[in-house]
Amino acid sequence: MAAGKLIMLAAGGTGGHLFPAEALSHALHAKGMRVVLMTDTRAAEYAGSFPAEAVHAVPAATPSGRSPLKMAAALMKLAKGTFAARRIIGKLKPDVVVGFGGYPTVPPVLGASFAGVKTVIHEQNAVMGRANRFLAGRATAIATGFAEVGGIAEPLKAKCRHVGNPVRPAVLEVADHDYDWPGEGKIQLLVFGGSQGARVMADIVPPAIQLLSEAERARLTIVQQARTEDDERVRGIYEKLGIRATVSPFFKDLPAQMAAAHLIIARSGASTVAELTVIGRPAILVPLPGSLDQDQAANAAFLEGVGGAIRILQPEFTPRHLAAELSKLIAQPAHLTTMAANAKSGGIPDAADRLADLVIATANFQN
Repeated sequence: MAAGKLIMLAAGGTGGHLFPAEALSHALHAKGMRVVLMTDTRAAEYAGSFPAEAVHAVPAATPSGRSPLKMAAALMKLAKGTFAARRIIGKLKPDVVVGFGGYPTVPPVLGASFAGVKTVIHEQNAVMGRANRFLAGRATAIATGFAEVGGIAEPLKAKCRHVGNPVRPAVLEVADHDYDWPGEGKIQLLVFGGSQGARVMADIVPPAIQLLSEAERARLTIVQQARTEDDERVRGIYEKLGIRATVSPFFKDLPAQMAAAHLIIARSGASTVAELTVIGRPAILVPLPGSLDQDQAANAAFLEGVGGAIRILQPEFTPRHLAAELSKLIAQPAHLTTMAANAKSGGIPDAADRLADLVIATANFQN
């Protein structure tokens, strides 16, 4: 193995892209590699604790919307970021650049391609995103989080390698916590939605709990993420119902909360689905609507397909529908235990090591 090779990771925008990059960085360090991070200027503000010897920020933007002026401005910013990335890559001379999807990775991966540096792109979702589709033809290798990924052109499938979605060390620390159904005791319900999901959870979950019978409500304890402006409303409903609830805008120990839960209600981002499978917890998943690629719907379909989750599309995510699903699950503890085992069967806990091996093999590959 070529120890000491320099690997540049390109990730930004959201935690969904930074989390797997962080996991890969730990795996690469364990194999003797050096790691630097290139990200967009927005994500650089909270990437200070990223496990890398340096963090480099370049401009990036997402071309979207119907305004030609905004589209042109975004493309100009991406071009500026690409030239900036090309200069940094020319100085650092990394052996491989690894992109984790989203438009913040376009400048680093495109800059690497222009510099003749080998590249790997990792697609976390069950449908390839637009940025990765744009980069796929230039990539040396394509790593995928799911065995089946839509949106990949047929000629590019020979480059693909299924490695899974790397999860954070905090997830692996609780991965061996067995699912423990409480019998006739309390059922812990964990509800979270991330920056684009907490509002709908606050609007739907408490009213659904109100529709349950008194006996069903008596079984529940709830841990729920709620935005600051929704906190008092959510907390007030649970207090009125006499339900013990912990409500907060953010949980630093979310993997531990997932391991402690008997049922989870959440969005279906790739990182969430990966964490559910590695920890092995049953879930009700509500995909984020409005995405052009419908990636979260495809992610949730995977977990539903292996029997580890119930997928509810947001137009159907009503208090009455959710209450009906909760009633069925509370009455069928054996089914929840089966769902937990099914979710666990779909997990790849060593995904970071698998991806690290692919990256190192790419670094050693001679054109």
